[in-house]
Order: sequence, then C-alpha cells, then structure tokens
Amino acid sequence: MADEIMKRLYRIVVPLPNSPLKDLNSYVIKGGDRNLIIDTGFNRGVCYEAMQKGLAELDIDLNKTDFMLTHMHADHTGLVARLASETSKIYFSRIDAKVFDKDVSWQPLIDFAEINGFPAGELQKALASHPGLKYSPEEIPVFTLLDDGDVIECGPYRLKCIATPGHTQGHICLYEKDKRILFSGDHILFDITPHIESWAYTTNSLADYMASLDKIYNLPVNLVLPGHRNFLGDLKSRIDELKIHHRERADEVLNVL
Repeated sequence: MADEIMKRLYRIVVPLPNSPLKDLNSYVIKGGDRNLIIDTGFNRGVCYEAMQKGLAELDIDLNKTDFMLTHMHADHTGLVARLASETSKIYFSRIDAKVFDKDVSWQPLIDFAEINGFPAGELQKALASHPGLKYSPEEIPVFTLLDDGDVIECGPYRLKCIATPGHTQGHICLYEKDKRILFSGDHILFDITPHIESWAYTTNSLADYMASLDKIYNLPVNLVLPGHRNFLGDLKSRIDELKIHHRERADEVLNVL
C-alpha cells in the first residue's frame, strides 16, 4: 500500500519478516519524465510483492524509474536488481559500493569478531543466517556513484547528498532545501536507535556517527523521513536524545569494565 506524504512524494511500507525492524520505508517520487525510488527492501518474495503492489497503485513505470540507496544494508538494497530496468540509474555511495566488490569478502568482520572473543563455530553459524548475505541483491548492478554534496534531481525535488558515516561508513542522507525535507535513511530513526557498525579498529564508527549528527543538526528541516517506522518527530530533539543515549550506553560499558 502506498501513502501520500505530499505532492508527488509517497511511501511504500515493505514488510521485513522475522526482523526487529518490522518494515522498511521505501520512498517514491513521481517526477514526470523519470521517477525515483529511495531504498527497496530485502531480496525476498514478500518484499517484492509489497513493492510491486505499491508501485502498481502509483502507476509507476519501472522503465522510467531510477533508484537511490541510502546505504549498503540488504533491507535497503536487496531488491534493486530485480526492480531496476535497463534504463535505470542506481545511485549509491562510493564508499558503501566497495562492499559489493567481488574482491571484498566478509573476512575482516570475521577476524574482528574473533579478536573480540566471538567463538569461531558460533560465528560461522551467525554468518550463514545473516540477512545481509541471504537477502542481498542476486547480481550486482552498475552503480552511479555518489559523493558528499552531489545532487539528484527528480521532478520538483532537488536532493542534496549529505555523507553521514556511522551506521555504515558510506551512509548518505538526502536533503531537499526548499521543501525542508530530510530523507534520513538509518541515520535518524525515531522509534528505535540506529546501530553503529564496526568492522575493524581502523575506524571509530561511534565518533563518526556523533560528528554526522552534528553535521545535520542545524539544517532547516520540517519533515524527517527515516528508513524505518514512524516519522512524527523533530530533528534537533531526536539528535539530542540520540547523543544522550550513546553517552549513557558508553558509561554503562565503562562501569562494566
């Protein structure tokens, strides 16, 4: 089912069975000559059916539709290869796109987990059932790579890419200045707290995340459209809450140590 958010902007709620996330918000902009879909859902039949139904309601021609993926996780990228047509552009972070390189494996994550005491046998079991592996795109499409500050135009929407590392290293938010809309992906969520991903000691993902919160704090925003759950919330207030949350969790860890 597709919900109208404002003129030419819609949300399709894509179910994510057996996931604590519950569902994904896929946003659709009807732009006249070309449409834009922001995030897609897992590469699963139930997700594909929900997307197909929602797109049919909106009378979306996939031959005239492009895609933007806010970050690499399979609940956002999984269906893009099945939905995209030969004429579709697929916009994606230059940084997160490296994860889909055939020469890149999950070995660094495995090594990092083992260093931190995760039992090797349990690790292999966890990896085998990881939705990031099970429900990722069947084939890797050709991406149109994005960097901080790039702009995607679709009809009356002019979306500026804002690099917001933390949830993933290459996470990107989209900002529509005139309409004061922020498509926040998994950088800002209201009902749940984004997890902070860490694959190695080479990056400080939590420090990156806090800096990314500061980066968008003063943006003039009236509407935040997150990747999951509801979007009834204020940007600054939610950033303040997220900062307090991480300070409290860090203190809990220090107390345990």
